[in-house]
Amino acid sequence: MQKQLPRIAGLVLAMSISTALAQTAPTAPSAAERVADVELISRDALFGNPERALVMISPDGKTLSWIAPVDGVMNVWVAPADNPAQARAVTDDDARGIRRYFWSYQPDTLLYLRDTGGDEDFHLYSVNIATGEETDLTPFPKTTAQVVAASHSQPGTILVGMNDRDPAWHDLYKVDLATGERTLLEKNDDRIGNYLVDDSYTLRYATRARPDGGSDILQPDGQGGWKVQSDIPFEDSLTTAPAGLTTDGDTLYMLDSRGRDTAALYAVDVASGERTLVREDARADVGQSLTHPRTGEVQAVSVNYLREEWQAVDPAIKADLEKLQAIGPGEIGVNSRTHDDNTWIVTYAAAEDPVSYYRYDRGAGGTLTKLFSARPELEGKPLVPMWPQEIRSRDGKTLVSYLSLPSSADADSDGKADAPVPMVLFVHGGPWARDSYGYSSYDQWLANRGYATLSVNFRGSTGFGKDFTNAGNGEWAGKMHDDLIDAVQWAVDAGVTTADQVAIMGGSYGGYATLAGLTFTPDAFACGVDIVGPSNLNTLLGTVPPYWASFYEQLTKRMGDPRTEEGKAWLTERSPLTRADRISKPLLIGQGANDPRVKQDESDQIVKAMTANDIPVTYVLFPDEGHGFARPENSKAFNAVAEGFLAQCLGGRAQPIGSDFEGSSISVPTGADGVPGLAEALDAHEQVIRK
Repeated sequence: MQKQLPRIAGLVLAMSISTALAQTAPTAPSAAERVADVELISRDALFGNPERALVMISPDGKTLSWIAPVDGVMNVWVAPADNPAQARAVTDDDARGIRRYFWSYQPDTLLYLRDTGGDEDFHLYSVNIATGEETDLTPFPKTTAQVVAASHSQPGTILVGMNDRDPAWHDLYKVDLATGERTLLEKNDDRIGNYLVDDSYTLRYATRARPDGGSDILQPDGQGGWKVQSDIPFEDSLTTAPAGLTTDGDTLYMLDSRGRDTAALYAVDVASGERTLVREDARADVGQSLTHPRTGEVQAVSVNYLREEWQAVDPAIKADLEKLQAIGPGEIGVNSRTHDDNTWIVTYAAAEDPVSYYRYDRGAGGTLTKLFSARPELEGKPLVPMWPQEIRSRDGKTLVSYLSLPSSADADSDGKADAPVPMVLFVHGGPWARDSYGYSSYDQWLANRGYATLSVNFRGSTGFGKDFTNAGNGEWAGKMHDDLIDAVQWAVDAGVTTADQVAIMGGSYGGYATLAGLTFTPDAFACGVDIVGPSNLNTLLGTVPPYWASFYEQLTKRMGDPRTEEGKAWLTERSPLTRADRISKPLLIGQGANDPRVKQDESDQIVKAMTANDIPVTYVLFPDEGHGFARPENSKAFNAVAEGFLAQCLGGRAQPIGSDFEGSSISVPTGADGVPGLAEALDAHEQVIRK
């Protein structure tokens, strides 16, 4: 026993030294402390209304237009093209605001789309800016207007699809812009998903989905019906589609991945069927195109791999694109062009530079004039860069991703973290969509509060070829989720963060990924923020809007078929609701009561299951929102809650809720005590519901 005393004494001494060191060693600064010296950017500056957005010019070049607030609600404004200071509002929405509008070819007439409370039953309205007369062109209940075409040669009318007769299928109408009178052109008894017409409004092509998940490209058969012109296999269904006709109807543009991986753009001679390659890229699908305003001929095409890159295919605008790209190192776009092509409205933006609008006068030697900044409040604020990354998945796929770092964690701005900080894995929706480089209110907000943000194009995302998209089939909560976990591991290995301080957040599919993260991998994340995410894949597919009929077979092939016992079992197994009892980390849920895609019941179900298992959850519900939060008052309100939630979970700084509930419809049916200050803010709040 005595022989053991020195060893015990040494152990006691070592423990004493260790304890002393622990008491004297400095603790690592918290996320909030790291950004304490960085100016706090208000949620209002980030998520409130922009000062101006969607700036355009009328086809005749006489009028500038944009959307801007009127008493806090976004409306359409117009001004003489040579005097923007004489702007006036020409719409008077006092509820949700207008976010989609465009010019017709009828002088002084523009059109806009608006739904009610986020229900996505969009009505199409025309506005005569000279007389102020406004007409609802689709005044039918439970009808979602689909704009099919506007014509240079028939400026007083527009083609619109309406599903008032059959909720699942849109009939095709020609609508008079002045009176709203509609004339039936095509009764949709053939399950047509999309129509393509020429400038004379003659039906030239259509697409129809097949039960195997593919689709047929159709042409009129000359006898009042349709014949199959070509077929699109299921594996090409998200990367192949008609992309438009020239004004004379002689050339059809096709985005096409058949016989290849990435979608290329082809010009097809309608008479002979001869195909000419316009542009291809082995890294990514062809994306946007610029077409001549009179001829409809494609003049430039973009490809977005790590960043969007434009290439002129018509030498006539090569110098113009070069001049626009010289604005800065960010990305440019063309919002609108006059019919004579003398004037363009151009956008410029970068990750740390919100969109600015320019007038480009080609007829004046290529003169650029800055018009407006969308968010001038952010000029001079400490915005951070976004760094494209190529991350390898465990099975060798390349995951194009985007990293934003707090300025305090990247002092030399080289895109590499100086020290690990908490991180938010921000997952995009769809999932058949993609993340891209550019200004993001969410990335800037999170960086300003002390967090790194990582956005990952996991398999199933679009834009990187059909093989990458199709690799996501049947992989909800499977390999799609593995990609997210692999990206987090990359961030840990790169010193961006540590494994114990990563939150997961996202909307729609990103909300599902959040729920999957907390149920399928309950130890992988410190907490989660789910925005309109489905929890039960069977009920999700059982309640899709009826007008999704043309896309439904694709959904079942990519996810699972609830009409079969095998498919139902698969969807049950991949539903977070099935594993709700495994949730052990804090969860915040946001939902719109009128969501037609991910219905309120998706959030209600998982909240009910968690409550039944005595698992805490904070549930935020907006009675006047749909699939996401369109009203800025509601967006600010939810993000005020999310900010406090993340601060409690990850230790970043949080701007007090303060007045950010003002004007919102926020309600918290469950868990108001789960976020500091939330219950008190609700007690002082007067709910405002606007639809």
